[in-house]
Amino acid sequence: MTEPVHVTAERIRRLEVQGARNVAIAAIKALEVLAKETKAKKRADFMKELSDAKTLLFASRETEPLMRNAVRWVISQVEDSDERSVGELARVISSSSQKFQKSLDASKERIAEIGSKRIRDGSVILTHCHSSTVTYMLSKALKQGRKFEVICTETRPAFQGRITAKEMLSLGVKTTFMVDSAARSFMHDVDLIVVGADAITSEGNVVNKIGTGTLAVLAREARKPFYIVSELLKFDPATLHGEYEKIEERSRNEVWKEAPAELNVRNPAFDVTPRDLIHGIICEEGIVSPQSVAEVVHRVYPWVFH
Repeated sequence: MTEPVHVTAERIRRLEVQGARNVAIAAIKALEVLAKETKAKKRADFMKELSDAKTLLFASRETEPLMRNAVRWVISQVEDSDERSVGELARVISSSSQKFQKSLDASKERIAEIGSKRIRDGSVILTHCHSSTVTYMLSKALKQGRKFEVICTETRPAFQGRITAKEMLSLGVKTTFMVDSAARSFMHDVDLIVVGADAITSEGNVVNKIGTGTLAVLAREARKPFYIVSELLKFDPATLHGEYEKIEERSRNEVWKEAPAELNVRNPAFDVTPRDLIHGIICEEGIVSPQSVAEVVHRVYPWVFH
Protein backbone atom coordinates (compact mmCIF):
# COMPACT_ATOMS: atom_id res chain seq x y z
CA MET A 1 0.00 0.00 0.00
CA THR A 2 1.25 3.50 -0.77
CA GLU A 3 2.57 5.78 1.93
CA PRO A 4 -0.15 8.49 1.54
CA VAL A 5 -2.85 6.15 2.84
CA HIS A 6 -0.86 5.47 6.02
CA VAL A 7 -0.04 9.19 6.39
CA THR A 8 -3.65 10.23 5.84
CA ALA A 9 -4.97 7.65 8.30
CA GLU A 10 -2.49 8.84 10.92
CA ARG A 11 -3.37 12.51 10.34
CA ILE A 12 -7.05 11.65 10.77
CA ARG A 13 -6.32 9.67 13.93
CA ARG A 14 -4.32 12.55 15.43
CA LEU A 15 -7.10 15.08 14.64
CA GLU A 16 -4.79 16.91 12.25
CA VAL A 17 -7.68 16.60 9.82
CA GLN A 18 -10.87 17.82 11.50
CA GLY A 19 -14.47 18.01 10.38
CA ALA A 20 -16.35 15.09 8.85
CA ARG A 21 -16.34 16.62 5.36
CA ASN A 22 -12.59 17.26 5.45
CA VAL A 23 -11.93 13.75 6.75
CA ALA A 24 -14.01 12.21 3.94
CA ILE A 25 -12.25 14.26 1.26
CA ALA A 26 -8.80 13.45 2.68
CA ALA A 27 -9.64 9.73 2.64
CA ILE A 28 -10.82 9.58 -0.97
CA LYS A 29 -7.90 11.74 -2.10
CA ALA A 30 -5.62 9.16 -0.46
CA LEU A 31 -7.33 6.51 -2.59
CA GLU A 32 -6.61 8.65 -5.67
CA VAL A 33 -2.92 8.77 -4.79
CA LEU A 34 -2.88 5.03 -4.13
CA ALA A 35 -4.40 4.43 -7.57
CA LYS A 36 -1.83 6.64 -9.28
CA GLU A 37 1.15 5.10 -7.49
CA THR A 38 0.09 1.44 -7.38
CA LYS A 39 2.52 -1.20 -8.58
CA ALA A 40 -0.28 -3.77 -8.97
CA LYS A 41 -0.43 -5.46 -12.37
CA LYS A 42 -3.66 -7.42 -11.93
CA ARG A 43 -7.17 -6.31 -11.03
CA ALA A 44 -7.30 -8.70 -8.05
CA ASP A 45 -4.09 -7.25 -6.59
CA PHE A 46 -5.39 -3.71 -7.02
CA MET A 47 -8.68 -4.58 -5.35
CA LYS A 48 -6.74 -6.09 -2.43
CA GLU A 49 -4.82 -2.81 -2.06
CA LEU A 50 -8.10 -0.88 -2.01
CA SER A 51 -9.55 -3.25 0.57
CA ASP A 52 -6.50 -2.84 2.82
CA ALA A 53 -6.68 0.94 2.41
CA LYS A 54 -10.36 0.90 3.38
CA THR A 55 -9.60 -1.09 6.54
CA LEU A 56 -6.84 1.31 7.53
CA LEU A 57 -8.89 4.44 6.87
CA PHE A 58 -11.96 3.07 8.67
CA ALA A 59 -9.85 2.32 11.75
CA SER A 60 -8.45 5.87 11.88
CA ARG A 61 -11.65 7.36 13.34
CA GLU A 62 -14.49 5.26 14.70
CA THR A 63 -17.22 7.86 14.41
CA GLU A 64 -16.96 8.92 10.77
CA PRO A 65 -19.80 7.48 8.66
CA LEU A 66 -19.40 10.20 6.01
CA MET A 67 -15.82 9.08 5.41
CA ARG A 68 -16.84 5.44 5.41
CA ASN A 69 -19.70 6.09 3.00
CA ALA A 70 -17.37 8.08 0.72
CA VAL A 71 -14.73 5.35 0.65
CA ARG A 72 -17.35 2.62 0.16
CA TRP A 73 -18.92 4.47 -2.78
CA VAL A 74 -15.63 5.18 -4.56
CA ILE A 75 -14.47 1.56 -4.20
CA SER A 76 -17.90 0.29 -5.29
CA GLN A 77 -17.50 2.16 -8.57
CA VAL A 78 -14.33 0.12 -9.22
CA GLU A 79 -16.02 -3.13 -8.18
CA ASP A 80 -18.90 -2.43 -10.59
CA SER A 81 -16.58 -1.49 -13.44
CA ASP A 82 -16.00 -3.91 -16.33
CA GLU A 83 -12.47 -2.56 -16.79
CA ARG A 84 -9.70 -5.12 -16.32
CA SER A 85 -6.50 -3.08 -16.63
CA VAL A 86 -5.20 -1.46 -13.46
CA GLY A 87 -4.59 1.78 -15.35
CA GLU A 88 -8.25 2.05 -16.31
CA LEU A 89 -9.36 1.12 -12.80
CA ALA A 90 -7.11 3.86 -11.41
CA ARG A 91 -8.92 6.33 -13.66
CA VAL A 92 -12.24 5.08 -12.28
CA ILE A 93 -10.97 5.85 -8.76
CA SER A 94 -9.95 9.36 -9.81
CA SER A 95 -13.18 10.20 -11.63
CA SER A 96 -15.33 8.72 -8.84
CA SER A 97 -13.45 10.64 -6.17
CA GLN A 98 -13.91 13.90 -8.04
CA LYS A 99 -17.59 13.15 -8.63
CA PHE A 100 -18.12 12.49 -4.92
CA GLN A 101 -16.39 15.76 -3.99
CA LYS A 102 -18.60 17.70 -6.41
CA SER A 103 -21.64 16.02 -4.87
CA LEU A 104 -20.47 17.07 -1.39
CA ASP A 105 -19.98 20.66 -2.58
CA ALA A 106 -23.46 20.70 -4.09
CA SER A 107 -25.02 19.34 -0.90
CA LYS A 108 -23.17 21.92 1.19
CA GLU A 109 -24.52 24.71 -1.03
CA ARG A 110 -28.05 23.35 -0.81
CA ILE A 111 -27.88 22.94 2.97
CA ALA A 112 -26.66 26.52 3.36
CA GLU A 113 -29.44 27.81 1.14
CA ILE A 114 -32.10 25.96 3.15
CA GLY A 115 -30.66 26.60 6.61
CA SER A 116 -29.91 30.28 6.08
CA LYS A 117 -33.66 30.92 5.80
CA ARG A 118 -33.99 29.96 9.48
CA ILE A 119 -31.60 32.76 10.47
CA ARG A 120 -33.64 35.88 11.11
CA ASP A 121 -32.44 39.45 11.37
CA GLY A 122 -31.30 40.16 14.92
CA SER A 123 -31.05 36.48 15.90
CA VAL A 124 -28.65 35.21 18.53
CA ILE A 125 -27.34 31.79 17.49
CA LEU A 126 -25.57 29.30 19.73
CA THR A 127 -23.25 26.74 18.20
CA HIS A 128 -20.88 24.09 19.50
CA CYS A 129 -17.52 22.78 18.30
CA HIS A 130 -16.69 23.55 14.65
CA SER A 131 -18.69 22.51 11.62
CA SER A 132 -17.70 23.86 8.21
CA THR A 133 -21.28 23.23 7.08
CA VAL A 134 -22.69 25.31 9.95
CA THR A 135 -20.27 28.20 9.41
CA TYR A 136 -20.92 28.15 5.67
CA MET A 137 -24.67 28.31 6.34
CA LEU A 138 -24.15 31.30 8.64
CA SER A 139 -21.97 33.04 6.04
CA LYS A 140 -24.74 32.49 3.49
CA ALA A 141 -27.27 34.19 5.79
CA LEU A 142 -24.86 37.08 6.21
CA LYS A 143 -24.51 37.48 2.44
CA GLN A 144 -28.29 37.54 2.18
CA GLY A 145 -28.31 40.63 4.38
CA ARG A 146 -29.21 39.20 7.76
CA LYS A 147 -27.48 40.60 10.84
CA PHE A 148 -27.06 38.23 13.76
CA GLU A 149 -24.86 37.36 16.71
CA VAL A 150 -23.13 34.06 17.46
CA ILE A 151 -22.28 32.50 20.80
CA CYS A 152 -19.60 29.78 20.62
CA THR A 153 -18.63 27.23 23.20
CA GLU A 154 -14.89 26.68 23.60
CA THR A 155 -15.48 22.91 23.18
CA ARG A 156 -13.12 21.20 25.58
CA PRO A 157 -10.71 19.51 25.49
CA ALA A 158 -9.44 20.30 21.96
CA PHE A 159 -10.99 23.80 21.78
CA GLN A 160 -12.49 23.48 18.28
CA GLY A 161 -14.86 26.31 19.24
CA ARG A 162 -11.97 28.70 18.77
CA ILE A 163 -11.97 27.86 15.06
CA THR A 164 -15.65 28.82 14.83
CA ALA A 165 -15.10 32.02 16.80
CA LYS A 166 -12.24 33.13 14.55
CA GLU A 167 -14.25 32.35 11.41
CA MET A 168 -17.22 34.35 12.66
CA LEU A 169 -15.03 37.32 13.57
CA SER A 170 -13.39 37.22 10.13
CA LEU A 171 -16.90 37.57 8.64
CA GLY A 172 -17.60 40.59 10.83
CA VAL A 173 -20.14 38.77 13.02
CA LYS A 174 -20.49 39.88 16.65
CA THR A 175 -19.25 36.81 18.51
CA THR A 176 -19.26 35.78 22.16
CA PHE A 177 -17.04 32.98 23.43
CA MET A 178 -17.80 30.98 26.58
CA VAL A 179 -16.69 27.90 28.46
CA ASP A 180 -18.88 24.87 27.80
CA SER A 181 -20.30 24.77 31.33
CA ALA A 182 -21.65 28.35 30.99
CA ALA A 183 -24.21 27.32 28.35
CA ARG A 184 -27.20 27.36 30.72
CA SER A 185 -26.36 30.91 31.78
CA PHE A 186 -26.68 32.11 28.18
CA MET A 187 -29.50 29.88 26.92
CA HIS A 188 -32.27 32.42 27.57
CA ASP A 189 -30.39 34.97 25.41
CA VAL A 190 -30.38 32.58 22.46
CA ASP A 191 -32.95 32.34 19.64
CA LEU A 192 -31.84 29.02 18.21
CA ILE A 193 -29.08 26.43 18.45
CA VAL A 194 -27.40 25.01 15.35
CA VAL A 195 -24.77 22.29 15.51
CA GLY A 196 -23.20 19.84 13.09
CA ALA A 197 -23.20 16.06 13.24
CA ASP A 198 -20.62 13.32 13.07
CA ALA A 199 -23.15 10.53 12.64
CA ILE A 200 -26.88 9.98 12.30
CA THR A 201 -28.30 6.65 13.44
CA SER A 202 -31.18 4.65 11.99
CA GLU A 203 -33.41 5.86 14.85
CA GLY A 204 -32.66 9.50 14.03
CA ASN A 205 -30.42 10.07 17.04
CA VAL A 206 -27.36 12.21 16.36
CA VAL A 207 -23.77 11.64 17.42
CA ASN A 208 -21.75 14.83 17.69
CA LYS A 209 -18.95 16.40 19.72
CA ILE A 210 -19.17 15.76 23.45
CA GLY A 211 -21.40 18.37 25.05
CA THR A 212 -23.93 18.50 22.22
CA GLY A 213 -26.43 16.39 24.13
CA THR A 214 -26.14 18.70 27.13
CA LEU A 215 -26.93 21.71 24.94
CA ALA A 216 -29.97 19.90 23.57
CA VAL A 217 -31.28 19.24 27.09
CA LEU A 218 -30.73 22.89 28.04
CA ALA A 219 -32.43 24.04 24.84
CA ARG A 220 -35.48 21.89 25.69
CA GLU A 221 -35.57 23.38 29.19
CA ALA A 222 -35.44 26.93 27.77
CA ARG A 223 -37.84 26.06 24.92
CA LYS A 224 -35.36 27.04 22.24
CA PRO A 225 -35.22 25.29 18.83
CA PHE A 226 -32.31 22.90 18.41
CA TYR A 227 -31.27 22.06 14.83
CA ILE A 228 -28.76 19.63 13.36
CA VAL A 229 -27.02 20.80 10.16
CA SER A 230 -25.72 17.80 8.25
CA GLU A 231 -25.34 15.97 4.98
CA LEU A 232 -27.53 12.89 4.77
CA LEU A 233 -24.43 10.80 4.05
CA LYS A 234 -23.51 11.01 7.73
CA PHE A 235 -26.19 8.36 8.17
CA ASP A 236 -24.63 5.14 9.46
CA PRO A 237 -26.26 2.08 7.83
CA ALA A 238 -24.64 -0.27 10.38
CA THR A 239 -27.09 1.01 13.00
CA LEU A 240 -29.95 -0.47 10.96
CA HIS A 241 -28.65 -3.94 11.77
CA GLY A 242 -28.53 -3.51 15.52
CA GLU A 243 -25.05 -2.06 15.91
CA TYR A 244 -24.53 0.98 18.10
CA GLU A 245 -22.62 3.95 16.75
CA LYS A 246 -19.21 3.71 18.39
CA ILE A 247 -18.19 6.55 20.68
CA GLU A 248 -14.48 7.15 20.39
CA GLU A 249 -12.62 7.63 23.66
CA ARG A 250 -9.44 9.61 23.24
CA SER A 251 -6.22 10.01 25.22
CA ARG A 252 -6.37 11.26 28.81
CA ASN A 253 -3.54 13.63 27.89
CA GLU A 254 -5.97 15.79 25.92
CA VAL A 255 -7.82 16.50 29.17
CA TRP A 256 -4.94 16.76 31.67
CA LYS A 257 -1.45 15.95 30.52
CA GLU A 258 0.15 16.13 34.00
CA ALA A 259 -2.70 14.32 35.79
CA PRO A 260 -1.71 12.06 38.71
CA ALA A 261 -1.00 8.57 37.38
CA GLU A 262 -3.54 6.95 39.71
CA LEU A 263 -6.34 9.30 38.57
CA ASN A 264 -8.89 7.80 36.19
CA VAL A 265 -9.38 10.37 33.39
CA ARG A 266 -12.16 9.77 30.84
CA ASN A 267 -12.26 11.49 27.48
CA PRO A 268 -15.21 10.48 25.27
CA ALA A 269 -15.03 12.48 22.05
CA PHE A 270 -18.77 12.35 21.27
CA ASP A 271 -22.18 11.96 22.82
CA VAL A 272 -25.62 10.99 21.53
CA THR A 273 -28.45 13.51 21.24
CA PRO A 274 -31.83 11.72 21.29
CA ARG A 275 -34.10 12.51 18.36
CA ASP A 276 -36.84 13.83 20.68
CA LEU A 277 -34.62 16.80 21.53
CA ILE A 278 -34.01 17.71 17.88
CA HIS A 279 -36.38 20.11 16.07
CA GLY A 280 -35.13 19.09 12.66
CA ILE A 281 -32.17 18.00 10.55
CA ILE A 282 -31.23 20.66 8.00
CA CYS A 283 -29.92 18.65 5.06
CA GLU A 284 -29.72 18.76 1.27
CA GLU A 285 -33.29 17.48 1.00
CA GLY A 286 -34.75 20.19 3.24
CA ILE A 287 -35.51 20.22 6.95
CA VAL A 288 -36.48 16.67 7.83
CA SER A 289 -37.62 15.14 11.10
CA PRO A 290 -35.11 12.83 12.78
CA GLN A 291 -37.75 10.10 12.76
CA SER A 292 -37.91 10.10 8.95
CA VAL A 293 -34.20 10.39 8.16
CA ALA A 294 -33.67 6.71 7.29
CA GLU A 295 -36.54 6.86 4.80
CA VAL A 296 -35.12 10.01 3.18
CA VAL A 297 -31.62 8.52 2.93
CA HIS A 298 -33.06 5.38 1.36
CA ARG A 299 -34.82 7.48 -1.28
CA VAL A 300 -31.86 9.72 -2.12
CA TYR A 301 -28.87 7.41 -1.56
CA PRO A 302 -30.15 3.81 -1.87
CA TRP A 303 -26.61 2.47 -2.36
CA VAL A 304 -25.84 3.25 1.30
CA PHE A 305 -27.99 0.26 2.33
CA HIS A 306 -26.24 -2.29 0.08
